[in-house]
Amino acid sequence: MKIAVLGATGQTGQYLVNQALQQGHSVTAIVRNPGKLTVQHEKLKVVEGNIFSEDSLKPHFQGQDAVISCLGFPASFLSGVTGYTLSMRAAVNAMREAKVNRIITMTSWYTDPNSGTQSSYLIRFLLLPMIRSVLSNMFEMEHFLKKTQDVNWTIVRPPGLKNLPATGKEFLTHEGYFVPDSNGLPVGSAVGRGDVARFMLFLLNTDVWFNKAVAITTKNE
Repeated sequence: MKIAVLGATGQTGQYLVNQALQQGHSVTAIVRNPGKLTVQHEKLKVVEGNIFSEDSLKPHFQGQDAVISCLGFPASFLSGVTGYTLSMRAAVNAMREAKVNRIITMTSWYTDPNSGTQSSYLIRFLLLPMIRSVLSNMFEMEHFLKKTQDVNWTIVRPPGLKNLPATGKEFLTHEGYFVPDSNGLPVGSAVGRGDVARFMLFLLNTDVWFNKAVAITTKNE
């Protein structure tokens, strides 16, 4: 397939680009600073673009089969986070103009403020408040996509991320804000970025999660 990747220079994005090329896809990496992506491949095109501008994105979306976003934005206690919603609005508008119908993006477990009540004490009272500005904007972006009816979207929600390559582990999935065990409690703690990339690329070949948000983790062998 032909894939446009946003966030290709980020940690998850680099895993995704490399795996996509290994799988034979043609990748257009739309980045702010092309010098930051050191991979070279005959099926990789690195272009400079503004993720917040549909006019900047549109020419790079032309002829693509799908857009995959691995964009991430840092937490901000003072001004709040807006990058997820602003970049997604620009991307969806550019997709409409370029006649691209498929987008896969990543957010996180616990984007809904009420979804972390069953999590551990450390996560609930230390981690989640620290990253709430990020989760809140992810939540807004998710609602924007859920109201978007003319584009096939999938939101991938991993738990904490580890900077590790892909494994062959089986995925556990749930259409919700975390993956529950048989008692309804969150199961799994962190997933390698390479596995998140692997799941996002798997979604290119199935319609099972069209217009849905899916929480994922990997099964411990």
